[in-house]
This record gives sequence, structure tokens and C-alpha cells, in this order.
Amino acid sequence: MLKESITYGEMMEAKWLKALFPRCAEQVGDGWDALIAGLGEEAVPEALPECLESAVTSQLAYLPDLARLELALHELQGTTAPASPEKGADLQINPSLTLLPLKWRNLCSILWDREPRVVPEPGQEFVLLYKIAAKGKVRVRPASDRDLLALKVMAENLDRQAVAEEAGVTVGKVDAAIEDACDLGLLLSPPSAIRRTDAHYPADGHDGWQRHLRSDYFTLQWHVTQACDLHCKHCYDRSTISPLTLEQGKIILDQFREFVLDQKVHGQVTFTGGNPLLYAHFEELYREAAKRNFTIAILGNPTTRDVIESLQQIQPLSFYQVSLEGLPEHNDSIRGAGHFQRIMEFLEILQELSIYSMVMLTLTRENMGQVLELAEILRGKVDLFTFNRLSQTGEGADLAAAGKENYRAFLEEYLEAAKSNSTISLKDNLINIIKAEQDAKPFGGCTGFGCGAAFNFCSLLPNGDMHACRKFQSPIGNVLESSLLELYHSPAAERYRLGPEECRGCKIRPVCGGCQAVIQSSGLDITINRDPYCFLKDVDKSAEKIA
Repeated sequence: MLKESITYGEMMEAKWLKALFPRCAEQVGDGWDALIAGLGEEAVPEALPECLESAVTSQLAYLPDLARLELALHELQGTTAPASPEKGADLQINPSLTLLPLKWRNLCSILWDREPRVVPEPGQEFVLLYKIAAKGKVRVRPASDRDLLALKVMAENLDRQAVAEEAGVTVGKVDAAIEDACDLGLLLSPPSAIRRTDAHYPADGHDGWQRHLRSDYFTLQWHVTQACDLHCKHCYDRSTISPLTLEQGKIILDQFREFVLDQKVHGQVTFTGGNPLLYAHFEELYREAAKRNFTIAILGNPTTRDVIESLQQIQPLSFYQVSLEGLPEHNDSIRGAGHFQRIMEFLEILQELSIYSMVMLTLTRENMGQVLELAEILRGKVDLFTFNRLSQTGEGADLAAAGKENYRAFLEEYLEAAKSNSTISLKDNLINIIKAEQDAKPFGGCTGFGCGAAFNFCSLLPNGDMHACRKFQSPIGNVLESSLLELYHSPAAERYRLGPEECRGCKIRPVCGGCQAVIQSSGLDITINRDPYCFLKDVDKSAEKIA
């Protein structure tokens, strides 16, 4: 029974508790003061949820749990935001996290919404309350099964593979749950170990460049086969290399998983070739990559709708990249009769299946004047169109490279065209020279971090040989003889990561470094000489800050 009258002191007590439990008070309405008065001296914040157990009607049976939720939120708001882990630290549970078990569901909706979209209903629900590291923002939400799985694995230090086997899921599902928990702030992960050294800083330091000095992802561009249904005139390598067996492929995928977990990054496998779809065990290898929580992409030739749909059922593609070398007549002279039309028809399939599509062009002296016209043809038909400069390697040595004398003018036209054609994407690092001169914000360059050779990107050949980049001879070792992690941290890989000495201290170094493939194929030393196409003046002067 509620008291019919209350004293002034009891009324003030009710108002004080109302400030701490505003949603509970709203649910009770006009009877709040009398309800609190009826509880007497026991109505202190810490004991209020228990006191309400026997004091509310069946219509408000959820009120004690709502009070527990509000009390936990109040206590959380009084704490400091957790600090982000230092480099090299272990993954850890957010120290501000409270996992609150409740007997009623949908109470979070009442907590945040004046007019809840759902009503409370009986049933167990775990609610997560925590602060985001550094930012200090409060998060309160129901825990999903994935959240609880990630927290259990971390709290009990369980083996992920064993957990996956017991649950009857792939280990990638467990990895994904933990990765999602990190993204949500439930778990705190140390920063990525994929980080540039001081050699990549502009001469005046690294202010304003942080986002270009550390990568949260790593791409393994895997040439699974040399077999190809085309014979392009600029092909880098037509040699015969025996492909790995499926079992060897699984070993490499396990190595890559260990690598990304160790380096605290997300892994992407980009299958290419040759034509990767001609690898005898391609669908099985694709499925194995999906099992390990990798993002998957393909650099290949056009195929059938059935093939793409089959892959999509395993795991949706991040993107599918094909190549065109200019307008129809020129393209077909490089890649074979009818190739241009097949690409256009294939792009329609990708568009219908909502797969992100990319078209890459290898820039030569002969097709330089066709790039912008091709971009107009592709407008609305492809998500991204860009180019790489020709590396005069392999059969590409027989083609003429783009002219250095008018390369800057070409980039300026390309950059201007990109303003009105959203299909056009920026990739060539040297575009950042123009942006710097215009005091414009730089873009990430070739791989998002300037030249990404052996940094956030490596190429793997069909026999397991690892290269810093497929476009030039850049051997690091073989993953069947040394682990991918060992190869990445080897002196050979570090040499490619450092890039040319002549680029050291350059004002746009974090987003440039030129193209080592072009440097090498021009007969220059990739450890010393800068990109022969570089038109930046006074490269050795003190750096300028570009925010």
C-alpha cells in the first residue's frame, strides 16, 4: 500500500531519487513520491532496486530491473574513460565494462527513448554498460551472442580454435566476434604494429600525418596461378610456375591469420593470377579464406554470373577488379579481340549483384590520351576507375612508357576530371605533389600509405615466393620455408619499406615515395633514386606541414 500523505522530508527524498532514477520515475508517474515515501529509510540508491521488488504492481514488475540499469549507468558516468593499450600490450577487456544480467528485455529502449518503440517483456537479457576508450562516450546496449562469445574467450583466456570446434563454427567466426568487440569498444586492442619508421616522416616531424603512418589492415595479393586465358602485351610474367596444392594453400592461410592477429590488423586476401579462377582448387581456397575471417577480393578476368553467384554464397566479395587498356580498338589490340565488350557485359553482372567493381588501366605512351575518354564511357558502369604506370618488366619491356615531359599535365587533367566524374579514383602517388602545391588535403596514395610495398601489402607467387610488389622484382623469401611474419620483419622487406633515400624528408613522403616498379624498370636503384617521373621541386628542403 502507498502512503496517502508524505512529509516534506520524504518529498525531498523522492525528488533526489528521481534525479538518479528519472526513467523509473517517469514509468511510475504521479505516484513516485508516495512510492518512495512508502519505502522508508531503506530507499537509498544502492538498495532501491531490491526495495522495489515488493513495492510495485504487476504492471510495473520490470521497474526493479530498470532501476538496476539506471543505477549502473549512474555509477559508470562517475568513472574516468579507460586508456587505450600501449603498443605491444595484450588485448584486454574494457575495464569500465559492466555486464548486467536482467530478467526483463527491452529496458534499454526505455532508458534512451522518451517514447520507447518496444515494451518490456519477461526474459533474460544481458546489458553492456561501458565507456569508449579515450573519448569517454557512454555506451549502453543489450549484449548479442557474439558479444558474449568474445567476452567469454577473453575473460577465460580460451583457445579460439577449441572454442570454434566446440561451438561447431569456423575459427573465423570467433575471430570476427573478437574483432567486432574491439570495434565496439568492449575489448581494447593495442594499436596496429603496421607502422612507418621515422624515415617516412617529413623533415619537420609527423604532425598531421598520423593517419598515413599506421595501417589497420594488411593485404596479401595472392597470385594463385600463372594460368591465364589472355596473353596481354604488357604481362609482367608469363613464366610457368607450378601452383601450390590446396593443403599448402591452407597452411599459408593459417600463416596469414597468425600474422594479422600478431600485428593487430584486419587481413584481406586478394586473389589474382594469371586468372585466379583457373586455379584447380579456387572455390575451395576461397572457402578456406572465408573461414578465417579475411576480407576477400579478386583481380581477374570476366567470368560467368553463375561463378560469381557461387562465390557470393560462400562470402560476399569486397570487390572485383578487371582491366581495360583504353578505348575498344586499342584495348583489344593489347588484351585480345572482343575483350572490351566482354568487360562491359561483366560489369553489368557485377552491378546487378551489387558487387563493388573496379577497372584498372596500365598507363603507356600509346593510351595516355585515351584515359579520360574511357573514364567517361565507364561513368555509372563501374564504381572505381584508375591507372598504374607501366612497369617495363617482362613483356611490358616492349611497350613505351608514358612520356615524362607531359606527365604532370596529364595528372592535372586527370585530377580536374575527377571533380566531376565520381568513377575516377586517385592512385598515383605523384598526384600528391599537385595537391601539396594547391594546399589541398593529400589522399593516401597507391595503397593508402604512399608506396605500400612490403608495408601494408605484399604479393605471393604461385610457388610461395613473397615479393614486396608484383610489378617489379622484389623478392623477400618463401612462405613455405619461413613464416610470413618472419619474412615481413626481415631485412629484405625493410629495404623495400624504406624506399629511396632521395625521398627521405620530403614534405609528402607519408603519402608518396613514387613507384618502385617504375624506378627499377627505368634502370635506377630503388634504394637510392626517387621516381624518375617526380616533378617536385626542392625535394630536399625542409618539409611543410600538410594537415
